[in-house]
Amino acid sequence: MHNQKPKPRIGVVLAQIGTPEAPTEEALRSYLGKFLSDERIIDSPRWWWLPVLHGAVLRKRPAAMARHYEDIWTRHGSPLLDFSRAQVAGVQERLGPRYEVVLGFAYAEPSMRSAMQQLEAAGITRIVILPLFPQYSTTTTAAIYDEIMFCALGRHKRRGKPVKKYSPALRFIPPFYDDPDYIAVLAGNIRQQMERLEHKPTRIMLSYHGIPKSYVDEGDPYPGHCTETTRLLASAMGWEEGYYRQTYQSRFGRAEWLQPYTQAELPNWAREGVERPYIISPGFTTDCLETIHELGIEAEELVQEAGGDPSQLGRAQCLNDHPAWLDYMSTLIEKNAAGW
Repeated sequence: MHNQKPKPRIGVVLAQIGTPEAPTEEALRSYLGKFLSDERIIDSPRWWWLPVLHGAVLRKRPAAMARHYEDIWTRHGSPLLDFSRAQVAGVQERLGPRYEVVLGFAYAEPSMRSAMQQLEAAGITRIVILPLFPQYSTTTTAAIYDEIMFCALGRHKRRGKPVKKYSPALRFIPPFYDDPDYIAVLAGNIRQQMERLEHKPTRIMLSYHGIPKSYVDEGDPYPGHCTETTRLLASAMGWEEGYYRQTYQSRFGRAEWLQPYTQAELPNWAREGVERPYIISPGFTTDCLETIHELGIEAEELVQEAGGDPSQLGRAQCLNDHPAWLDYMSTLIEKNAAGW
């Protein structure tokens, strides 16, 4: 009887956008320079945008954002990086030795390039990529697709000679915004947190990261994905119409973005007398600046300025390293690696 050939090892990249290396102006300038120069993020004409970016934007914005990062930085460093490492460890433990799980950031370290180099150095030629964004957007999922593809192909974007003669096989896990199993994990996490509250929230705000409306007009399906996640989550939680509202946060620049804006809606609730608003961010799987600072610290300031009681504002943590989320990711990866 012939010995069976061992199955090849499979690489896994848990993919995120990124986080600065430190809560400093210098680190933010470097991070924002990479992030905001990507045409997936800002698709304005380069001849107009790049001088603006390297002029006014990178002169002023890094200092302000550095202060925000200082507010959320922990003894472990960036919350996004800390939780992401915990996710990698949890998924690796569940998948076992046949898989090698690594973290890859599109605009920071550990980068997609370092992730690819680590897997290739281990002799791995089959790689599954899981973008950690439930809903597709050109600014998140597609940006990750671009970066991992160029790194796999040995190219620097679309310019220059390829530096590699061999590229691994890649499988991208598609958006899971409407996967019943994902909705069940999301609802379970929220239900656990709400059960620990002293009082039931008066109203629920489901805040998703915004994108320019023009991107949607040009074909980005993102708002439809968000709306479907909201519908499925509300059904799973048993929420009635009127008890929850979908909003969009993180507007940048003067262009029209998806509405209603979280930063405008929240003060309106305070002025209307909504006593115990509760914010959930179903577009984020991992807590970061946008969830901890924007929906926490800044949201409290908005409520207070509008005459409300900031101590009554609640926020649900993201899935982070919740065991059910780690189980879900591991199962999703195995499904997408089928046949390998």
